[in-house]
Amino acid sequence: MALHIPTLLVVSVFVFFLMGLLTLHAWYRETREPPLAYLGSMMLLGALGVVLVSWRDRGVDFVPIIFGNIVLLLSAAMNWTAMRTLTGRQPYLPGILAGSVVWLLLCLIPAFYDSMANRVLIYSLLAFGYGVLTTLELWRNRHSLDVAFMPALVLTVLHTIFYAVRSATDDGLPVTKALLGSGEGVPFFSFMLFESMLYVIGIAYITLAMVKERAELKLKAAALSDPLTGIGNRRAFMQHGSHLLDGCQQRAEPAALLLCDLDHFKRLNDTYGHPVGDQALIAFSEVLMESVRKEDVFGRIGGEEFACLLCACDEPTALETAERIRHAFAGLSILEPGLLSVSIGVVTTRESGYDLSRLLSEADQALYGAKHQGRNRVQTLRSLYLGLA
Repeated sequence: MALHIPTLLVVSVFVFFLMGLLTLHAWYRETREPPLAYLGSMMLLGALGVVLVSWRDRGVDFVPIIFGNIVLLLSAAMNWTAMRTLTGRQPYLPGILAGSVVWLLLCLIPAFYDSMANRVLIYSLLAFGYGVLTTLELWRNRHSLDVAFMPALVLTVLHTIFYAVRSATDDGLPVTKALLGSGEGVPFFSFMLFESMLYVIGIAYITLAMVKERAELKLKAAALSDPLTGIGNRRAFMQHGSHLLDGCQQRAEPAALLLCDLDHFKRLNDTYGHPVGDQALIAFSEVLMESVRKEDVFGRIGGEEFACLLCACDEPTALETAERIRHAFAGLSILEPGLLSVSIGVVTTRESGYDLSRLLSEADQALYGAKHQGRNRVQTLRSLYLGLA
C-alpha cells in the first residue's frame, strides 16, 4: 500500500505538536517531572524540524539543510536527556549541543553541504549516536530504576537500529521528489515518517506510565515512612513484621520483639523544647539502625515508642541487643550525660508465639514493668512474672 507523503508530513507535524503539548501539560499540571518536560520539548522540536526540512525550493535552502536538521538533532538530544533525567542524572549541555554543533561545522564545508548522500549519512549517524546514548542511559541504570523500563528500552533500540540501517542503505531523497511521490527512495522516506510517528506516540505513552508508576511508588513509600526519622512507621512495621514472623515460623526459628520507649520524653520537650525532642527521636532511630541487622524489622510505632523485631533471635541475644541499644542511646552527647535514657520490654516467640499483635501486647506489659521499676532498663515478660511471683 502506497503512503501519501504530503499527508504523512502534515500528520507527523500535527502528531508531534499535539503529543508535545499534551506531554508538557502533564508535566506542568501534574508531576513536574523533568523527563516529561524534556520529552515534550523533543516532540515540539520534532514538529518544527519537520516543517523546516520541508521548506525546500523556496530560495532559502540553507534553512531546511542547516536549521531544519539542527532542530531535529536537538529533538533527538532532548529524547536522550529525558531518559537521562528519568534515571536521576543531570542534563549534560555539551552532549545536547554536540550533534547540532557538528552539523553546523560540517555545513560550512561545500563538499558536505552540496552532497545529499553525505548529509543523510552524517545525520543518520548522529541520530544513531543519540539513540545509543539513550539506550545506555536505560540499560546501565536498569538495577536502580524502580519502574518498568523495558518497553522504553526495546522501543529505543528499534528506533536506533532504524537509523543504523538508514545510514547504510539510504542515499537520500529530495523533498520535492518525495512530495511528488517519484524516486526510488519514496517507500523508505514514507516508512521513516511513519516510524517517527510510532516512536513519538510510543515513547510518550511509556514515559508517562513510568513517571506515574514512580509517583505511585513514592506515595506508597511515604505512607510507610515516618516523616521525622525516615524509618518505617507503624503500618510498615506491622506489614513487614508479620511477613518476618511468618518466615520464622515456617523455618521454625525463634524471633524476639523489643518495645522501646524514651524515658521522660514529655519533660524533655517541656524543658528543652520540641526541636531537642525531635533531635532525640532522630538520634534514637539512628541508634536502632546501627544496632540491628539488615534482615530485622524496626520502626517508630508511636510518639516516642519504637519497636524492633529480631529474626532468628533467642532471649539472651535479644537482651544483649537491647542492652546495646540502651547504652548507645544513653551515651549520646545531645544533652548532658544521664538525661537521655530508654526503657525496653522484651518478649520472644518461645513464650508468646508468632502473632505480632500478641507479641506487641506482651512486650508492652514488659515495658510497663521496666517503667515501674525505675526506667532506663531492659525487662523481659518472663522475669517480670517471676518477680511478681
